[in-house]
Amino acid sequence: MQIFIKIHPHDNVIVALQNIEAGTVLEITDSLTVTAINDIPSGHKMAITDISTDSEIIKYGSRIGFAKEDIKCGDWVHVHNLKTGLGDLLEYTYEPVFHNITRETNTDDMTSSNGICEIGIEEWFTDQELLNELPSTFMGFKRSDGKVGVRNEIWVIPTVGCVSNVATAIAKQANTLLKGTVDEVIAFPHPYGCSQMGDDQENSRKIIADLINHPNAGGILVLGLGCENSGIDILKPYIGDYDERRVKFLVAQECEDEIENSLELIKELIDYAGSIEREPISVDKLVIGMKCGGSDGLSGITANPLVGRFSDMLIAKGGSTILTEVPEMFGAETILMNRCANEELFHQTVALINDFKNYFKSHNQTIYENPSPGNKKGGISTLEDKSLGCTQKSGSSPVRGVLAYGETIKVPGLNLLSAPGNDLVASTALATSGAHIVLFTTGRGTPFASPVPTMKIATNSTLASKKNNWIDFNAGVLVENKSMDEVSKDFYKYIIEVASGKKVCSEIAGFHDMAIFKQGVTL
Repeated sequence: MQIFIKIHPHDNVIVALQNIEAGTVLEITDSLTVTAINDIPSGHKMAITDISTDSEIIKYGSRIGFAKEDIKCGDWVHVHNLKTGLGDLLEYTYEPVFHNITRETNTDDMTSSNGICEIGIEEWFTDQELLNELPSTFMGFKRSDGKVGVRNEIWVIPTVGCVSNVATAIAKQANTLLKGTVDEVIAFPHPYGCSQMGDDQENSRKIIADLINHPNAGGILVLGLGCENSGIDILKPYIGDYDERRVKFLVAQECEDEIENSLELIKELIDYAGSIEREPISVDKLVIGMKCGGSDGLSGITANPLVGRFSDMLIAKGGSTILTEVPEMFGAETILMNRCANEELFHQTVALINDFKNYFKSHNQTIYENPSPGNKKGGISTLEDKSLGCTQKSGSSPVRGVLAYGETIKVPGLNLLSAPGNDLVASTALATSGAHIVLFTTGRGTPFASPVPTMKIATNSTLASKKNNWIDFNAGVLVENKSMDEVSKDFYKYIIEVASGKKVCSEIAGFHDMAIFKQGVTL
């Protein structure tokens, strides 16, 4: 295994790929040898030149902050001697930069003779020969409205938190009734749907309606209480047209036994959905959400670039991906802005960023209160450091759509979605925007899930080995002399397997989480 990685030729730091003891001599290039002054933990940064106070620290070929003090060549670079360079609201100019995602590449060029991989943040492209080797179909479920799903589940969705426990009880009993192609009956409890005001209430209604319309559900039971603000009659206009065979409604206050009545309706849903078989479907129908959490210093080197490479592959084959976590774009937002397909999308992206900054300011909170303690332990020092790694999940494709929170995808290709960095909230937002599967990169590990299959991709092999009950795919092999082409091909095929019915670890564990973004007043 490599000891360290220099991500970009212009970087003045390297990243340790394993713990480096003080006194270790490292050959950076044929003409540069550096001795580690301090112990450098895996995932953390070491200076490869002297860096004076207030000078830029460069990683991914971009500034990740400024030196708080003079930093010597060989010093450990982290929060003790590195500070953010970010401010508040910014003015942006549209300077479009596009990369051809179907050009020939030579992966041998990415690794020098001494095994040091030099990765540019914009360098992930897919070649046509590789694309031709990849599956163009998956086995999915066609719905009567023309949508397609990768699961055939029955969902019990409460309109209000008051009946969340009832929904859970219904799903538990209903799982004894399964037949045909129905995978599972799942309840999605939540605390909202009443005592909300304005946009906050509006967003809850949109998210609940988006779930009801999600094609991974072959059947839906909408469970209301009867006196809530977001009752069934209120929700129906948000739902729009629906197939009465697929969507059933029940108001608990109008029943003598809401569980018994619900089970009768679910039997009807199972009869309907259970008769629908998987069939070959073009990958251009796939929508994949992209999310990271528990990031470490390897996230922007292994897992996130791998997801970015996959995003380019899928988009090149006509599919779609969605990137969210707006606060974790701060510091790298211009990369996305300048990849907007037109100036209108650029202005929408500027609004996406600044609206979220104003959300922080309206609550008198610091905009750049990031990274998290876990991020810092893993080697991420500033928000710029985190964001430059995070945004690599977007690959190289042009931005084709910008979505508000609760809005569903309409345009194929790469879309940006407004949602916070919180794992459960952001992953739920991806699902409700139309994602069939969520790709979740992690350097720390997490067992959670979202309403759709939530695939965990480890940034390092240690995590993949230690938590194999959580982790679905190990991207850590990218720094163990496996090529990006080799790993991305395996990764793409694995995602097709998941889309075709293979369960991820969180599904096997029975985890199905849902969280709505709470922004307003509670009455």
